[in-house]
Formats: sequence, structure tokens, C-alpha cells
Amino acid sequence: MCLGIPGQIVEITDEARLMAMADVSGVRREVSLAPVSDRPLADLVGEWVLIHVGFAMAVIDEHEAAETLEALRGLGEAQEALEAMEQGARAFDEPVRETAQ
Repeated sequence: MCLGIPGQIVEITDEARLMAMADVSGVRREVSLAPVSDRPLADLVGEWVLIHVGFAMAVIDEHEAAETLEALRGLGEAQEALEAMEQGARAFDEPVRETAQ
């Protein structure tokens, strides 16, 4: 099953690579805007998108985003996805530990 999570684009992080920062219920994650880059990227800041595996797959309106997040929370799937995103974000924040061979 594919799971798309609504997130709001908060900034463009790399215009050349079509990358932006999205806020998904308080968790920030870099996503590719390539699938929705049919307009200037700056116009997408503040927009809600449906995010799947790191790609903004479609632009959606705020009402649809809120309804989708509520439905996912009700199913418990959103929480699992958000926790996985937080764990991934923490992995990038923690220093890499080298192990002795």
C-alpha cells in the first residue's frame, strides 16, 4: 500500500535540484518538487502537497490536507510515518560513529 502524507512547503532549499523543505505536522523534511514543478518554485512556498517517498506528488488545498491528516491519524498510519521521518531526521543530526575493526 502506498501512503502519501500532506505537508506544507516552507522553503526552497536547492532550486537547481528542485528541492524544498516541507513541514509535516511539525516534522521538517527535504522533498523533491520535481513532480509539481509546473510553476516557479517560489510559488510553491506555503502550498500543501501530498508527499510520498520524498517526492511532492501533487499540490492539494489546505482543507484537503487537514482532512487527510485527520483520517490518517484516525487510522494510526500517520503517527507511524511521522515517527519514521523523525528517526530519519535524527540519524542525520547524530554524528557517525566509527567502529574499530
